[in-house]
Amino acid sequence: MTRQAESSAPDSSESERLNFVERIVAEDLREGRVDRVHTRFPPEPNGYPHIGHAKAICVDFGIAERFGGVCNLRFDDTNPGKESVEYVEAIKTDVRWLGFDWGDRLFFASDWFEDLYKFGEELVEKGLAYVCDLSAEETREYRGTVTEAGKNSPYRDRPMEESRDLLRRMRAGEFEDGARTLKAKIDMASPNMNMRDPVLYRIMRATHHRTGDEWCIYPMYDFAHGQCDALEHITHSLCSLEFENHRPLYDWFTENLSVPSVPHQYEFARLKLTYTVVSKRKLVELVDSGLVSGWDDPRMPTLRALRRRGYTPESVREFCKRIGVAKFNSTVDYAQLDGCLRDDLNKRAERRMAVLRPLKVTITNWPEGYVQEIEAVNNPEDESAGTRVLRMSSELLIEQDDFREEAPRKFFRLKPGGRVRLRYGYVITCDDVIKDDSGAVTELRCTYHPETLGGAPLAEGGKVKGIVHWVNAQESVRATVNLYDHLFRTTDPEDVPEGGHWHDNLNPDSLEVLTTCQLEPSLADAEPGERFQFERLGYFCVDCVDSAPGDLVFNRTATLRDTWAKLEARS
Repeated sequence: MTRQAESSAPDSSESERLNFVERIVAEDLREGRVDRVHTRFPPEPNGYPHIGHAKAICVDFGIAERFGGVCNLRFDDTNPGKESVEYVEAIKTDVRWLGFDWGDRLFFASDWFEDLYKFGEELVEKGLAYVCDLSAEETREYRGTVTEAGKNSPYRDRPMEESRDLLRRMRAGEFEDGARTLKAKIDMASPNMNMRDPVLYRIMRATHHRTGDEWCIYPMYDFAHGQCDALEHITHSLCSLEFENHRPLYDWFTENLSVPSVPHQYEFARLKLTYTVVSKRKLVELVDSGLVSGWDDPRMPTLRALRRRGYTPESVREFCKRIGVAKFNSTVDYAQLDGCLRDDLNKRAERRMAVLRPLKVTITNWPEGYVQEIEAVNNPEDESAGTRVLRMSSELLIEQDDFREEAPRKFFRLKPGGRVRLRYGYVITCDDVIKDDSGAVTELRCTYHPETLGGAPLAEGGKVKGIVHWVNAQESVRATVNLYDHLFRTTDPEDVPEGGHWHDNLNPDSLEVLTTCQLEPSLADAEPGERFQFERLGYFCVDCVDSAPGDLVFNRTATLRDTWAKLEARS
């Protein structure tokens, strides 16, 4: 065992805290089966990474990081008809955003196309593969079903020399697309459908984003995947559970080919979230059908959408850590992801005041022209964040929901004749309610109590239970605020009754756009991507697409926990 392995393998007490994959890796290091852990993250560049990929990224890179090893980023680019440089760059951006780096270990399956082709010829020459003339539809018929064995292709016993010649002519471009395939010769009666003479190569004329028109035959994912792992000397091939039934095929390849190393595959449960779909096909459908504004629509589960909405990489990594790595599929409550986000933003997001649905408050006994400067804490969780100055005048704005003309007994905010404390400011009493011709409340006329600044009690005694936030109407900054809810209204959007469609579960109220919001003036220069806690309202992020200087757009990242009620009770 090398010194690297000795220093990387946890002791027995630490092993008890490891997940099952980490225990396997630790055991391999202790027993000297590997000298150094070498993993890979192998996405197909045919879409944008989503929260499920974040788990895979954290597992692949995280295992290598924990045990002092390395992790490759390898794009399995074997289907050029659906792949593009756009997706390659998006995946690289998202992996880096999560805090991982592949160093000089960036690979593509296309780097190994020549090697993979030679492996194909090797199987033919060993009598373990043949060129088949069955069409795609005929191949499906010959394959059988889960309850019925398949039957041998009439071309299965083609002479080796003939199959090798046809394979070379396939590569040379002599045949039409789909005319022939290269198949492994395994067992058409196998209970594992993946072992029933799987296709290794198909003819497909499509310009590849890296190799151009050099190739007109491309390896199937199942053939390329394991052999690329072997060529890159991967020690632990980590993947999700849907590939468990593919492992016997991958092992068959490495047992029958002259590969330079023999990786082993370990499967873990993929991530499934409530109120969310993570199927690439369904995400593409959402985008292409215009049901969302794009891959970065903040309601989408893609990492670029979460980033735009205001999620931090630290919160996503913590979420992946908390849910753990298990062997059995389960569904995780979306609230766990939001909880990780709140925990992170509570520590780092500066507090600001914003009024989303403004209601004017005029303080009738305020000294004319007077402005009261008030010191406000930027983040009570972080003293280094310091303070800022708020300016109070005779005209303020509060939330419409903070006033009720007919209030229930335990409503502790403003009502006719009622009192409330303004955050960091004075206690005010509501004396008069102004309405428009339709009967809607447009203004409250109040008096303030000068002795109550900074939490001081009323001179006449009595307890004021309610605290509301506010902005100075004369200095506030207008903004648009997007309020997001789950994109789907059911916990399992794919669970639909017979004859229904998963689109039926879309939430018609997943986005509410407020255009008359008013913010405290310190937010006027907020930069795209900056995150704040709007007091009593939640966490918000400056939109990096639609926001511009003088035309601010904020996205609600997450709501707050119900902690303000405790603050009100203590006041």
